Amino acid sequence: MALHILFLQICVGILALPIHILAFLGLWSSIVKKALPYLLEKMTKSINTRMGEQKRDLFSHLKDFKPPSGELRVLEIGCGTGANFQFYPPGCKVTLVDPNPNFKTFLSKSLSENDHVKFDSFLVASGEDMSQVASGSQDVVICTLVLCSVHNIDKVLAEVKRVLKPAGGFFFLEHVRGDRSSWIYFFQQILDPTWIYIGDGCRLTHETWKNLENANFSEVKLRHIKAPFKWSPVQSHIIGYAVK
Repeated sequence: MALHILFLQICVGILALPIHILAFLGLWSSIVKKALPYLLEKMTKSINTRMGEQKRDLFSHLKDFKPPSGELRVLEIGCGTGANFQFYPPGCKVTLVDPNPNFKTFLSKSLSENDHVKFDSFLVASGEDMSQVASGSQDVVICTLVLCSVHNIDKVLAEVKRVLKPAGGFFFLEHVRGDRSSWIYFFQQILDPTWIYIGDGCRLTHETWKNLENANFSEVKLRHIKAPFKWSPVQSHIIGYAVK
């Protein structure tokens, strides 16, 4: 790592010293997990406004995976406050997975506002271990802005493939590392050691497209896009879906 990057990382760390001290004492994680649902409720409204066109286009392909019965079984990993519900087609039956139980109240509100979505269950679990979900039980798995903060992307993708039915779809929208020659990547490197605490495990420099390409899906439809977030370290995204 270049010395100037390390120096700037230390400067950011000093500015965020209280966060680092609380993290060292083991107190920060519980604070974030309680506060995050309230913050995300506000943030996701803005994200959906700015990224609504991309989400509508992505989720328009959900109907391609609907079985003859007409009921599309959907599992969403890292469901958060339910920001994606409004983009789901009618006839979805959703299983929701999130390691943070504090989202449950917010999910109830989102479900009441989106009565075209049928609720199945809410499971407190990580994406790396969804053992409560039966193998081959889901038509579609959805994951948006989640793989940045999991402990092991490859384990999550292995679990996705396990719970999907044959020829099922995995839909994703994730922020990733910027181009190495860009200012975005420069600032991502500087902010990353502190960002992981602010974002409850979120990393700015993941190359998630490589994990998807190496996960042995039968087909991966993926493209790189720039999100309309000015002066943000999370401008670079990948969007698309993969087929088991």
